[in-house]
Amino acid sequence: MKIALVQINPVLGDFPANCQKMIDYAGEAYIKGCKLVVFPELAISGYPPQDLLERQSFVRDHEKAKVALINSLPAIDVMFGCIEQRIGGGGKPLYNSAVVVRNGEVVFKAHKQLLPSYDVFDETRYFEPGSPSELYELDGHFFGVSVCEDVWHHEVHDYTVDPLAEIHNKANEQGVKLSGMINISASPFQRDKEDTRRSIFKRYCNDYETPFLYCNQVGGQDSLIFDGRSLAMDQKGEVVAQSLGFAEDMVIVDTDNWRGDMHAQVDPPTISTVYDALVLGVRDYVTKCGFKSAVIGLSGGIDSALTAALAVAALGKENVLGVAMPSPYSSRESLEDARQLAANLDCSFEIIPIAPLFDQFKESLSPLFADFEHDLTEQNLQARIRGNLLMALSNKFGHLLLTTGNKSEMAVGYCTLYGDMSGGLAVISDVPKQLVYELSRFVNIAREIIPERIIEKPPSAELKPDQLDQDDLPPYEILDAILELYLEEGKGITEIIDLGYAEAVVHDIIHRVRINEYKRKQAPMGLKVTTKAFGCGRRYPTTQRYRG
Repeated sequence: MKIALVQINPVLGDFPANCQKMIDYAGEAYIKGCKLVVFPELAISGYPPQDLLERQSFVRDHEKAKVALINSLPAIDVMFGCIEQRIGGGGKPLYNSAVVVRNGEVVFKAHKQLLPSYDVFDETRYFEPGSPSELYELDGHFFGVSVCEDVWHHEVHDYTVDPLAEIHNKANEQGVKLSGMINISASPFQRDKEDTRRSIFKRYCNDYETPFLYCNQVGGQDSLIFDGRSLAMDQKGEVVAQSLGFAEDMVIVDTDNWRGDMHAQVDPPTISTVYDALVLGVRDYVTKCGFKSAVIGLSGGIDSALTAALAVAALGKENVLGVAMPSPYSSRESLEDARQLAANLDCSFEIIPIAPLFDQFKESLSPLFADFEHDLTEQNLQARIRGNLLMALSNKFGHLLLTTGNKSEMAVGYCTLYGDMSGGLAVISDVPKQLVYELSRFVNIAREIIPERIIEKPPSAELKPDQLDQDDLPPYEILDAILELYLEEGKGITEIIDLGYAEAVVHDIIHRVRINEYKRKQAPMGLKVTTKAFGCGRRYPTTQRYRG
């Protein structure tokens, strides 16, 4: 029996377009002789709908779209994720469900049992957990059906229910052997997550000697990036079908011999997956929000260079404008590097010197600043002038302004509010500085796109004479290591010091992280690629006095 796994890239709330994709792919699966086609979690609406689920109009329109979809599908079984209204008082009004449609009728339902409420997830806000589902039967074959988090029972230790074990118990009670476990998902990407997923799936296959089929959403949705990479494993946990990463795709697996399409390598290099994730994240955020083009301030530094390379890969060279805005402290080399980068990318490039504007600001402020030395205020003025110029270009020409700050800078506040933080999308705000270098070298694998001098020269904001980042910050390899321990692993100051890091350095870094929370609250949305990004998955108070 042939089963198709189809990962689609939905636009949240675009019910007609999302359903049409499902109809088209289901028709293709039918032509190819499949008996079942599987789509991801909440495929009709896209994931995550968040507080749209609290709008009755959204739920009603979703139901109308579902009815129309059911009546338009071909004559094979079609499994997809959807919202279902719950009957009865008490509890939440909705289920996160998987349904199977056969000949215009819903013949199977399973409600998601484990509702995540950690990191970026908040499903208990909207959904009621389901009860153990029945078995899904097709042509004498029995399958278990689970929804995303239901398979993460052993990985997330908060759960007391094991949905997969319950399904197997039900199969044992009925005296049947499962032909496979199907999991429909909307599982966001993060660096190295694929290893964790495959480990979970393989453990299931080995424990139950049962094949596993996984269908995941693909595409960017605000900060989240969904990588797809749907797959099928045989009962030994060997991958027998593998879809592409970061693109819509359909793979077919034959359950008679557990062989299927291999559209991508099973274990791609981590650096390539992060790069692909960022490119997809930029493309989908820009286009799904109704923009066609982007503008970027090119400083001649590595962060803006990487951001520009990602933008050109995502949007095309004709849709990216790079702008150099040299100040009195900008080096000749930086302007040359920015120009060369734009030439290598073959994107539009403009130069707007800011020295005259900077002089006018200083003159206007001189009556109040006359008795004070130049300090951080004048440095920030330059960044804010640049931010205003870039926003003017964004307003006039309809470009989305992409900010260029990395995670290391965002963590310690090495960025200017209303200056280099101005914009619509913070592309690399979850990319630590050391990873910026790795990605930049990856960009240059085939040919030099980012000039080597940009990669090799010491980082500098160039906002005062002879300025270097490392005059104010520890070396980035130390800074990034401490930040990863504190932000991603959740270790406290004492634990980090005990690992051998200098006490004064640790205290200084954590102090900076804490006092700059207010900046990050006002920062543009960023793309999530690590286990703990600034933004929706990190909920820390700005006003607090904890120092650990």
